[in-house]
Amino acid sequence: MVSRGPTQIGANPTMTKADLVEEVTKLGDLTRRDSETIVETIFDSVIGALRSGDKIEIRGFGSFRIRQRKPRIGRNPKTGTKVDVPAKKVPYFKPSKELRDLVNPGGKAAEAPGAAAPASPDAGTAA
Repeated sequence: MVSRGPTQIGANPTMTKADLVEEVTKLGDLTRRDSETIVETIFDSVIGALRSGDKIEIRGFGSFRIRQRKPRIGRNPKTGTKVDVPAKKVPYFKPSKELRDLVNPGGKAAEAPGAAAPASPDAGTAA
């Protein structure tokens, strides 16, 4: 896991590709050029698989897939005129349960404070 330290007010908390290459370089006996090759190869592999319609599953991280959007009629926000938006494919990422739990430490969404317990089937009926 990469720890980027506390976020400061006004700081840019975005990790760039260069930051990722730097993290890979720190992990072992790798040159920056080797790390760039590794990162580029991973990205190229993901893009190639998505282009060919494959689904990518990385256990403990998540899955990438392509979703098909239907054509629709949109609206130009500046002029208000109707615009035909064609069908298109969009990449979609679904995080794994492990990743969601790491991003949201200290509890699960179902156990949120104030959440009501599920009612039994005969709750509310008089005996």
